[in-house]
This record gives sequence, C-alpha cells and structure tokens, in this order.
Amino acid sequence: MRFHFPITIIDEDFRAENVSGSEIRALASAIEAEGAQVAGITSFGDARSIARQHSRSGAFILSIDDEQFEDVASASKTLDNLREFVLEIRHRNSLIPIFLYGETRTSRHITNDVLKELHGFIHMFEDTPEFVARRIVHESKVYLSRLAPPFFRALIDYAADGSYSWHCPGHSGGVAFLKSPVGQMFYQFFGENLLRADVSNSVDELGQLLDHTGPVAQSERNAERIFDCDHLFFVTNGTSTSNKIVWHSIVAPGDIVVVDRNCRKSVLHAIIMTRAIPVFLQPTRNHYGIIGPIPREALEFERLQSAIRTNPFAANGGDRPRLVAITQSTYDGILYNADAIKRMLDGKVDMLHFDEAWLPHATFHDLYDSMHAIGAGTTRCQDSLVFATQSTHKVLASLSQASQILVQDSESRSLDRECFNEAFLMHTSTSPQYAIIASCDVAAAMMEPPAGTALVEEAINEALDFRRAMRQISLESHGNWWFQVWGPNDLVEEGTGTRADWRLESGAAWHGFGEIADGFNMLDPIKVTILTPGLDIEGKFADIGIPAAIVTRYLAEHGVVVEKTGLYSFFVMFSIGITKGRWNTLVTSLQQFRDDFENDVALNRILPEFVARYPQYEKMNLRHLCAAIHAMYRQHDVAHLTMAMYSSPIVPAMIPADAYAKVAHGEVEHLDIELCEGRVAASVLTPYPPGIPLLIPGERFNRAVVEFLRFSRAFNERFPGFETNIHGLTQRLTNAGVRFYVACLAGEAFGQIDGEGP
Repeated sequence: MRFHFPITIIDEDFRAENVSGSEIRALASAIEAEGAQVAGITSFGDARSIARQHSRSGAFILSIDDEQFEDVASASKTLDNLREFVLEIRHRNSLIPIFLYGETRTSRHITNDVLKELHGFIHMFEDTPEFVARRIVHESKVYLSRLAPPFFRALIDYAADGSYSWHCPGHSGGVAFLKSPVGQMFYQFFGENLLRADVSNSVDELGQLLDHTGPVAQSERNAERIFDCDHLFFVTNGTSTSNKIVWHSIVAPGDIVVVDRNCRKSVLHAIIMTRAIPVFLQPTRNHYGIIGPIPREALEFERLQSAIRTNPFAANGGDRPRLVAITQSTYDGILYNADAIKRMLDGKVDMLHFDEAWLPHATFHDLYDSMHAIGAGTTRCQDSLVFATQSTHKVLASLSQASQILVQDSESRSLDRECFNEAFLMHTSTSPQYAIIASCDVAAAMMEPPAGTALVEEAINEALDFRRAMRQISLESHGNWWFQVWGPNDLVEEGTGTRADWRLESGAAWHGFGEIADGFNMLDPIKVTILTPGLDIEGKFADIGIPAAIVTRYLAEHGVVVEKTGLYSFFVMFSIGITKGRWNTLVTSLQQFRDDFENDVALNRILPEFVARYPQYEKMNLRHLCAAIHAMYRQHDVAHLTMAMYSSPIVPAMIPADAYAKVAHGEVEHLDIELCEGRVAASVLTPYPPGIPLLIPGERFNRAVVEFLRFSRAFNERFPGFETNIHGLTQRLTNAGVRFYVACLAGEAFGQIDGEGP
C-alpha cells in the first residue's frame, strides 16, 4: 500500500540556473528514480511552520553552500537557521531522517547540538547522485516502516493482501456496495481501504480485542508504555462503556459507592446495573452555570463516612465505600489534584475511579503534573487500585467512540486481569469496528514523546493565543461591549506559563466558587468558556443582554459549531487538531456578530436558514430577539433558579436499581410536571446544558426542580428553536397547549389536567 511521504529538500538554489542548483536537482531526479517523491523548498523561511509539517515528509535534506560561509556574519546566520530548524523538528519528531548536503564544508563546521541530530552529511561532488539517492531513500523507507504501531500495521497488511472474504460483515470488503447505485455512492464516499479494513474477529492475524491477543495485545501494551500505566485496554464504544466495564469489574450489589454528583450518565447507569448504593458529593457552582469542584474537605474520609451514615440506604452497610468516583476534568475544564486525593483516600477505599474522558492529554505535559490520575510521576497508592477512563476521541486523534481504560496497581495488589476481562466481555461487542481499534492504536502512537508533548503544548499555546487575542480586542474596544473569556485575571504574555497560573485560589472573584481549598484545583487552559454580555458572576442581570444561544445559532449558520451552550456562556475546546486558522475564524465571526448586533440587522439576513425553519422570527431584528430572550431570563431570574435547582436537597426514596426494576416491569406513570412534586423519578432527568443529572431513578422531585421545568416549558413555548433540551422530559400537544410530562413510579395519586390524560 503506497503512502505519500515526499522527501523534502530545502535549498535556496533548488530552482537556480547554477552549478549548485543543477546538482541538487540531479539528486532530486535520482531520488524520484528510486520510486520516492520529492518536495523542493527554496528557503528555511519560518522554521516552525516547516517543522510543523514534518508529519508530511519521509526525510529532510538541508543544503548549505560555500557562499553562506564567506564571512562571519553569514556563517553565523546560516548556522542559526540550521540549528533552529533541526531543533524544531526534533522537538516534534526524534526519528525522521535529516541529511545535510553541502559543497566543501564538513562536520567540523557544524556545532555538536546540530550534528548529533543528523542521519548523514553528504558532499556534493564525492558520490554520484544515484548512490546518494539510494542511501537517502533507504533511510526514509526504514523510518516509514517503523511508523505504524502494531495493530494498525497488521490491518494495513491484511487490507493490502487481497484476501477473499467469506466472513462477516456481509459487504465483503465493500464488494456488496458496488452492486447498488446508493452503495456505489457509499463506497466512493468512504473509500476502499476503510471497507477492506472492516473485518470480522475471525481474522486470526489481527488478534482479538475480546481476549487481548495478537496485534491488539501488542498495541495495548504499546499504549501502556506510552501512557505509563500498568494495564491498558482499548474500548470501541466510548467511555460510557469504559465506565460500565470498570464498575462491573469491581462493584457488586449492595456495595456503597461515593460518586461525584457531576458525573456522566454512564456512571449513573453503572450504579443501576451493579445495584450499588450511591452516596453523592455535591460540587460547587457559579451563577454562569459553570460546574466547579467538590470542596476538598468533602473528600476527607471522615466527611465521607458522615455522608454514608446519613444516607438512609447506606447507613446499615458500614461506612467504608467500595469505590470513590471523581469526574476528573469537568465539562468546563476544572481539574483536581489527583495525587492529593489518592493520598487522602489510599487504603480507606478499595478503588478510585477518575473519569478522565476529557483529560487523556494531561500525562504528556508538565503543566498538568499531579492533576491527572495515572502516568509518569503520579503517586502510586499503597493499597487502593486506581482506574482512569479516557475518551481518546475527545482531545486526541481517535475516531468517535474510541476510548481506553488505564489501571494503576497499588504497592500491595495488582489487577486480576482474568476477572476484569469478564466485565470487559460483558460490555464489548463480538464484532468490534476494527477502524476504531486502529485509531486507538494510532492515537497512542502519536503521543509517543517528544511528539505527544509537542502536540499538547501546541494545543495549549493555541488556546492561550486565542485568550490573548480576545483580551486585546476587549482592550481596544474602549469600553464598548465584547465577549469575555472565563479564566484567571492574569495571563502570561508568551508561552504556556505554569500550573500556578491556572490554579483556583480560595475566594478568587473570577471563578465564583467561593471559599475553596487553595491550589487543590486548576482550570485546564485548553477548555475555553466564552462569556456573553448580560449576566455577571454574582448572578446579576444587566439591562442589556446577549443570550449565548443566539450567538451560537449565529455561529453555526456561519460555519462555526461550538461544544456547549449555556445561558450567557458557550464552550469551545482546543484539541490537538485546532489550528490558528480555525480559532481566528471564530474571532472573526464574533466580530461580525458584534457588528450585526450594533447595526441591528434583520434576522432573515443573518440567519436565513433558521428563519426559514421558524418563520415567526421573520420580522424580528437581532437586537429585538436578544432583548426578548434576555428579558425572560431576567424576569424568571434563571441564574438563581438553576443555582437553587442544583443545590437543593435531593431525597432518595429507594436505591436506583430498585427504581429501575419497577420501570422494567412497567410500573410507571407519565405525569404532567404540575403533578410530579414529591413523586419518585423513574428515569434520569438531565438538562442540556450543562448535561448534569437533576434526578436519577429513585429520587423525589422537589419544588426547585419543578420550578425549573415550569420555566423551561414557558420558554420553549415562547422561543421555538432555542428550546432547553432536557433528557427524560416528554413534550406533548394537548387541548391546553404544550405540556411537559415526566416518568414517575406508579403507586401514588395520579391526576389529569383539563381532561387530558398522559
């Protein structure tokens, strides 16, 4: 299978009509005669820009001419350019071949820091171009042959060997698609390689994900080494499944588990499936709707014991939890000092589970030292096992649904891999998508130092450059409104800074989480929350506001799609795939929004697709829409309403598994929200944003939750297209208008509204 990795020649005479140009072009022709491709560049130019393109090259040839050494000044400049370029390449790639090509200069003219990074020093007139070309092409082939990690290499070989497929899937390497016109479209869209690589687990030479053998096992061991953990398992249907595998491997019915209330739904599903008894820890929250950390003191073991004793279903089970689960990196980027948590709870709980779906990059940069669960330099527990689950498709470069489970053994015990694999088999398909496995393999290989560190540092730098650009625009706005970026007040002028720059200090006004432990948490700088005008950190509404939902609707219609939208904030993430062009486009789009707002442009001009779908906005202008939604938010004091909703006491009526058992037996009533206060929830109720469950099965609806649902109903009815999305809520059109229904457990009084039953 042929890949495109040209050998890059950098020579200012590459196109010149002189002896030097003639010789370098002769070398290029000889390289092409060997079957390789050549890319010619006439200047080092911006060494960093060329170095960032190292991933596209099979080797570099750097040319130096005698004229560049004619005097001290030119020699010094030549050596400086050469050094900068070589060191930039090696900062990202320690293996790609680099050759120096010159006329009469020798290694004694080159400094050792450059010389030691070279694969060879070629003199223009000593060997034939053909001989030199063979050597360069050989080194390039050796380099490229070592790039693919184990599973990806095996998959390439299998797809290329032309084997006839007699196994599943039924499209037989894509052949079935060729028999249908729409199948032809599908085939042409995805390409032959993807379809040839979509194979069955009966292909022995690719190994088995289910029992971790062959190339799959080799790749998992390779990822173990790169992520510096004791065990690593690839998972092909997301960290939702990774979380369930971990829990089913270590949690049994009746076990007490202490869980971050700011957990993902998969953890709640794991609680239900394992019949565990949950004791929830409440995180802080600010009036922007940003979820903060669980206070450090709440994680002290004595406080955990007290919380267990006051839980009506955990009180008789002792006060030692089987597991403590922490959301390590909240959606908005708040991190915990994982080493401190491990020291606090080591030996007091059997296992610690850090849901690091948004944090697989942390182990590769010292900015995150101690702020991730497993990896180089992290604390190893004496007695407790530590699990981390990571979505490598969120920040790293895997395909969607790619995930991995990391395990760190304690000093006194190791993971029982055979028992663990029983849970792995329980949740893993016998027909995994091999392209996802390959992407897990490649995503890990991409993070091999120094490349991984360079990739993470670039992502951090891009995020900081974006933050700096936004602040500069704010300064140049001379008091006129502009979007703000949530984060520390002080921002380093250049570079990534240190962890101290991103620590959350107690009482700092910018974060709004109140009196928290100094330095126990930090904000991940690549998670960027942009604030729109209209609401301050105290929850006070301004006279004029620009709801974030309108901004992100505008951005989407102009080709910019964000990750999450709040009331007056929206979230973007600087993964390793974000570029300057992408974030500058975001800045430009925000400036265009501001101009359109100031000019009060008609919605049918700036949001034509939206207005076509919702014609009731056809005669509105941008300011009018912003003012209308802002007024409703202000009238209902939504900032305090949502704060009360998440901070109000939640009363459990039964353990989640018992509630779900009633659901499975159909013992459910779908009640209008006006009738649900005091009733027991039968499903998970989750507003988006922020995607944090309000209620889980077995918990009672309280007044604060009902008030929020009433507001959502009124808002959704008045502003279609900007609806609050609440999982677990059903909307129905009745004689009395749109009504909201929720699933409650049967057995209590049931009512009807206006003659309309559920």
